[in-house]
Amino acid sequence: MSDESPNAKQKRVDSGITRRTFLGMSLGTGATLFAGGSATILGADSSTATSPVTNPTWQLGGDLPVNRLGFGAMRITGEGIWGWPPDRENALKVLRRAVELGVNLIDTADAYGPETSELLIAEALHPYPKGLVIATKGGLTRPGPGQWVPNGRPEHLKQAVDGSLKRLRLDRIDLYQLHTVDRKVPMEASLGALKEMHERARKVLPIVSVQNQYNIENRKSENVLVYCEKKSLGFMPWFPIGGGRGLKPDNALEKAAKARGASVVQVALAWLLERSPVMLPIPGTSSIAHLEENVAAAAIKLNPAEWKAIDALAG
Repeated sequence: MSDESPNAKQKRVDSGITRRTFLGMSLGTGATLFAGGSATILGADSSTATSPVTNPTWQLGGDLPVNRLGFGAMRITGEGIWGWPPDRENALKVLRRAVELGVNLIDTADAYGPETSELLIAEALHPYPKGLVIATKGGLTRPGPGQWVPNGRPEHLKQAVDGSLKRLRLDRIDLYQLHTVDRKVPMEASLGALKEMHERARKVLPIVSVQNQYNIENRKSENVLVYCEKKSLGFMPWFPIGGGRGLKPDNALEKAAKARGASVVQVALAWLLERSPVMLPIPGTSSIAHLEENVAAAAIKLNPAEWKAIDALAG
C-alpha cells in the first residue's frame, strides 16, 4: 500500500483527515482493518448523533452480516491475559453460550494468552456454525504477563496470519486486524504484508472496520467514528463500558437503569448501540452471568430524553 501523492498530502476535506492521519488516529489506539482503494482518505466533520439509531445488524464490507453486539474473547484467558484460564471448562461454556445467545461476531488476537484465546475458540466452537465471524489480530508479542511489545515486521505478520489460521482451524480469516503500529517499522511495510497475504493466498478478506477505545466517558476517537459512518466502515469499540475502571456512577445512567430494572452496564451498552449504526461493541467477560447480562442490553431501547442525558456525560 503506497504513500499518498504530494497533491493528496495537501488535500483536506471537511475535518482534514488524510489516509496517513487516519491510520495514525486509529492504529495508535487500537486495531484497524482496511479496505484497499484510493490513496487518500477524505475526512468528515466531527459531529454527534442527535437521535438514537436502531439497526440490529451491520454488513461488514457490504456483504458480511453480523449482529451489532459481539463478544470480546480477551478475558477468557488467564490472569494478566496470560496462559490458560483457571477454569478452562468455564471458558469453553462462555464461548458456547455466546453463540447460543445469538452472538455471531467474536473478537480475539494471537496476543491473548498468547494464542490461548484462539485455541479456546476453536476447541469450543469448531466446526463453526454458519454465519459466525471470527475477527483476530496480529502485531503484538507477549514476553510475559501484562507485557505487550509491538512487532510489525512483514515476516512476523505473515507468520502471525498463518498461525491464527492453524489455531482457529480456518481456511480463511473473515476479519484480520493489525493490532497496533510498530514505530520501528514503516506503516506501509506492515500493511503491505497483510495486503500481500490477501492478494497471493486469498487467506484474508478485504479490511472493512476500525477498532478503537470508545465509551460514554472516553470519546477521543469521535472523529474516527464519524469517518467510519461516512465511509460505511464498522467501528468496534474496545473497553466499551470503561474497561477495568468501569463506569463512574451517574444519575443519568442510574435513572435509566432503574426505570427498566436493568444494570448501568446494560444501559451503557444500549447507548453505544444507539449512538451510531456502525457501532459494533465487543464487551468481554469470563462469566456466563455477565455475558447474558451484556447480550440482553441489545433489547433495551432508550427514549430520546434518556439518550441525550447520557450523551451529555462525555468526559
